[in-house]
Amino acid sequence: MATITERTDASGATSYRVEVRLKGYPAQRATFTRKTDAKKWAQGTESAIREGRHFGTVEAKRHTLADLIDRYTRDVLPTKKTATQAPQVQQLGWWKDQIGSKTLADVTPALLAEYRDTLSREPIPCTAKDPAQAGPARYRTPATVNRYLAALSHAFTVAVKEWAWVEFNPLLKVTKPKEPRGRVRFLADDERERLLSACRESRNRDLYPAVILALSTGARQQEVMGLRWPQVDLTRRVATLDDTKNGERRVLPLAGPALELLRERSKVRRLDTDLVFPGHTRPAKPVDLRTPFETALKVAEIQDFHWHDLRHTAASYLAMNGASLAEIAEVLGHKTLSMVKRYAHLSEAHTASVVERMNARYFGEGGK
Repeated sequence: MATITERTDASGATSYRVEVRLKGYPAQRATFTRKTDAKKWAQGTESAIREGRHFGTVEAKRHTLADLIDRYTRDVLPTKKTATQAPQVQQLGWWKDQIGSKTLADVTPALLAEYRDTLSREPIPCTAKDPAQAGPARYRTPATVNRYLAALSHAFTVAVKEWAWVEFNPLLKVTKPKEPRGRVRFLADDERERLLSACRESRNRDLYPAVILALSTGARQQEVMGLRWPQVDLTRRVATLDDTKNGERRVLPLAGPALELLRERSKVRRLDTDLVFPGHTRPAKPVDLRTPFETALKVAEIQDFHWHDLRHTAASYLAMNGASLAEIAEVLGHKTLSMVKRYAHLSEAHTASVVERMNARYFGEGGK
C-alpha cells in the first residue's frame, strides 16, 4: 500500500514523500516535487514488488547470479560439511550454466519457477561410456529438484543478510514440488533372521557387527563406518557422535548384541588406526561394505532393500514396541517430528492402548 505525504519547507516549496509498504518486503521511500510523479512512482514500485521485479539496491543490478554463486562457492561452501560440498557445487553449477549471466535484479520468482520446471523435465545427463547401454532416460525427482532450490536459496539468504546485494530472497516465493511420502522399508522377522545369518557367513568379518550396530542403534551408514574408539564408552554403554548430519552431537545407547560385539572387537583392535571398522588395505579409511552387503542380500533372498533401510528398520521396531514419535526422533537424531511421522501407523496399537488406559482410569470399565 502506498502513502503520499505532502510537505512544505521553510521557503514555501512543496514536495511529496512516498512510502510503499507491502507485507513481507522492506518499505520503499522516495521524494518528488510533483504529485503526479509521486503517484506514478508509487504505482510502478508496488507493481514491481508484487511481480518480483523490484530490487532497491544498486548491488542487485551490479552483480550477476554467476557472481553470487562464485562468491558463495568460494567463501561459504568450504565451511559446510565435506559430504555436502560436492553435490552443492554441482547443483549451483547448473543454475550458473542456465541463468548465471542475468543480473540479480532480473532473477525473479517467475524466472526461477520457470527453471524449476526445466529441472523436472530435463533428462539427467548420461554418464555411461557407451550411451547405447545407458537405458531409458532418467529425470530428477521432486526431492532432487528441491535440493537444487535449497542450494540456491541459501546462497540468496547469505547475499541478503551478509553481502547486502539483494533485499529479499526470491526463492521464498517459489513453490517447491511436492515430495512423495517417505519410504518405509523394514525387515520382517524372517527377513531379519535370513539377513543376519548371511552376514554371519560372509567372508567379510566386519559385515555382521556393522549391520547389528546399525539395526540396534538406528545410526546412519556414515556414522557407523566412521565410528572411532575414542567415541565408544563401553563402561557407560554409549557411543558419542560428534559429527552428525544435522550438526548436533548425538549419543547412541549400546545394548544387547551390539554392545557385546563391540566389547569383543575392542580386545583385538588395530594399533595403526582408531577406526572401529578400518579398511583392510587402507586402515586410515573406513572399510567398504557395499559389495559384501549386496552379496548378503542376494544370499538371504531379500529384494528392494538398501543399507539405509537398516535405519528405517530400527525406527520401525521402536515404533512397534511402543516408542513415541518424540522418542524415535531423539534416537535417530531428527530435530523435528516431520521425518518420523512415516512410522506413526506402526505405533497405532500402542496409541490405542494409551487411550484405553486413560478411559479405564477416568471413566471406568463401563465407560460411565
